[in-house]
Amino acid sequence: MGISDILNRTHVAWMDAQGPESDIVISSRVRLARNLRAIPFPHLLNEKTGAQVIAQVNQALKTSKNNISRGLVLVPFNQLSSLDRSVLVEKHLISPEHAGNPLPYRGVVVNDEGSLAIMVNEEDHLRIQCVLSGLQLNQANKYAELADDSLEESLDYAFDEKHGYLTSCPTNVGTGMRASVMLHLPAVAITNQTNTVIQSITQLGLTVRGMYGEGTEATGRLYQVSNQVTLGQSEEDIINNLWTVVIQIVEQERHLRERLLKEMRYQVEDRVLRSYGILTNARMVSSTEALSLLSDVRMGIDMRILPEVNRQVLNELLVAIMPSHLQKAFGEEMEPMQRDIRRAEIIKQKLNLK
Repeated sequence: MGISDILNRTHVAWMDAQGPESDIVISSRVRLARNLRAIPFPHLLNEKTGAQVIAQVNQALKTSKNNISRGLVLVPFNQLSSLDRSVLVEKHLISPEHAGNPLPYRGVVVNDEGSLAIMVNEEDHLRIQCVLSGLQLNQANKYAELADDSLEESLDYAFDEKHGYLTSCPTNVGTGMRASVMLHLPAVAITNQTNTVIQSITQLGLTVRGMYGEGTEATGRLYQVSNQVTLGQSEEDIINNLWTVVIQIVEQERHLRERLLKEMRYQVEDRVLRSYGILTNARMVSSTEALSLLSDVRMGIDMRILPEVNRQVLNELLVAIMPSHLQKAFGEEMEPMQRDIRRAEIIKQKLNLK
């Protein structure tokens, strides 16, 4: 298996829904930013120096003695179509910024499960990330560090004894770590507490972004919470701080769901059943509307208003209904209306409906 297999199937590791708190925490991600000491940072690269990064990373992967990196292959962007790069974005394996600038010396490394991905020559020479289901920050950090260590056997990183790992963006200097979780918070949104929760999170040194990270909106009541600062904090500090805050948010969401059922049962059931009715009968649906309706349905399943559906199916739908995945699945370019029709079909199919 390789990247072609990842591109042709909807499922990747973070969709398993087997991790702790997976009714609210969709996924956990740890990303490490690293740069090579003797080569200009990516914003100063040209084809020659960019190719040097590619060559060094390829050599490091080939010579690694660590099982986590053995057999991995770097795929340059000139071997991937625009559609394929967009598919990787929708799977949360590369960033929109990385996909949007297909320089020949940019590339990606992905393992068979899609749990480990390495962006090459994005904002930094290397962005090593592990994404797992549920609240598994420590495990994601462990896997990312194993991959980092295996590459460092051959690569000479830009590192300063005082400041730590040197990165293109000053906010990543130090550990170079960004840890994040994706949360589904419908009750927080329904009770109009989103702004209050976000303000509390930012006061604790964390930041809140949308489904695809920086610069994206929180569609489908899905929010990414991550650390803002890496300098002056250890990896353990970053993970523990984020984990503590996430547990508090999870408890608040669960409390609000219970309150909604107690105080507004008919309104909540009506909302859930209307959304379910639209999804099970609509002939066409946009991605934005689908995410909103699926949020209600997911909440209804978790609150036992609707028959239970495997959460893995719901996680897979977050990706399967996206524009590039629809075009990849059906093997054709589509106008928006065609995508809306196919999206409605996919949703019914995944929910085991005719």
